[in-house]
Amino acid sequence: MRIISGSFKGRRFQLPNNLKARPTTDFAKESLFNILQNITEIEDCTALDLFAGTGSIGLEFISRGAKQVTCVEQYTPHISFIRSVAEKLKVDNLLLVKGDVYQYINKCSRQFDIVFADAPYADPRLSEIPALVFQAGLLKSGAWLVVEHSHHNDFSQDPNFKELRKYGSVHFSFFQAE
Repeated sequence: MRIISGSFKGRRFQLPNNLKARPTTDFAKESLFNILQNITEIEDCTALDLFAGTGSIGLEFISRGAKQVTCVEQYTPHISFIRSVAEKLKVDNLLLVKGDVYQYINKCSRQFDIVFADAPYADPRLSEIPALVFQAGLLKSGAWLVVEHSHHNDFSQDPNFKELRKYGSVHFSFFQAE
């Protein structure tokens, strides 16, 4: 896993063999952050990384100056890996939440500038994520939700959908709160 830009640019971390996560490719991650930098302020933002996996996206937000990042992940080996990387980087603005993402969405009372969701592509509830995030009020006014998904999902009819970007087999759907 590599951090692409910002204060930790170029840092690499070896993924343990016991991780179940499918990390976002460097190419897709770099493209995602280029888009985000053109549509919103990453520096000093608050970000939520749902299905954090390796923590790659959350740590990229921190490297690029995010004020606070919350990573929600269910699997203990993933949490342990993210925690170890955060400790190596001496990061103190990363909040790790171990638990079910859908329960977190329902219980969370905070709002964020950017929410990123990268559910397993086979997750039967993946298509519900935009509606759940908006119903829970997780986004500040004008804030962005990005859902990473495969070509099997089509969010274009969602009232908050703004655009779809494709990078090989990785698709990002962008949604904006009013």
